[in-house]
Order: sequence, then C-alpha cells, then structure tokens
Amino acid sequence: MEHTSMIRLRMSAHDAHYGGDLVDGARMLGLFGDVATELLIRLDGDEGLFVAYDCVEFKAPVFAGDYIEAHGKITKIGNTSRQMEFHAYKVIQGNIDPANPSAADVLAEPILVCYARGTCVTPKDKQRLTAKSE
Repeated sequence: MEHTSMIRLRMSAHDAHYGGDLVDGARMLGLFGDVATELLIRLDGDEGLFVAYDCVEFKAPVFAGDYIEAHGKITKIGNTSRQMEFHAYKVIQGNIDPANPSAADVLAEPILVCYARGTCVTPKDKQRLTAKSE
C-alpha cells in the first residue's frame, strides 16, 4: 500500500517575511510537517514526532499570493521510524501584475520550490493502527 498525502494552500501576506513579499523557506518545512503528521495518523493512528531532516533543498522562490501544493510519501517503514520524502510545488502564481494586484496565473507546469527527506517516529505503544494490521 502506498502512503501519500497532499495539501494545497495560498501563501498570504502574513507568510511573507522578506522584501518583495518573499516567503521564508521555513514555511515549506512547516507544510511538510503537516503532511508528515497526516501520513503518521493514516499509518499509525497517532501524530508521531518529526525527528530530523537529512536533506532540504530550496529550488525556487515563493511569494505571497502563490498557491503551493505540498506532497509527501512514506518511503520506508521501520519498527518505530518512518522515512519520508517531500516535494512542494507552486501551482498558481499570484501578484503577477503590479497594476492589477489581484491578477494570478494557473501554471501549465507546477514549479518545484522545495524538496526534503526526513524521518519521523511513532513510539511502538502509540501505533494504534499499525499494531492492528500486523
């Protein structure tokens, strides 16, 4: 069985941290954390804990007004550890015309903005669903 999850949301002015409405890259990691939590709930019936990222690559800028899809999948299931891989894509680009600030474009091809790999842990005594399926 493949374990995947995806969330999509719009980056707001609240997410912009730098000049020119640039969104802090850490916001993508927050999205990945939410995706990881859903994956753990679906697999184990528990939110588990994010332990570490072993790779994070920021590939393209994200701005307020952009719509981002964050995808994740479990790539390996250990006794308590769950290795995961994440991709964040810009699917709609906002704020494309200074004269028309509400203009936006649906991108023909999503743009990879961030890639990461990490490990989460669900303690054995918290694995309500995994224990039932074994």
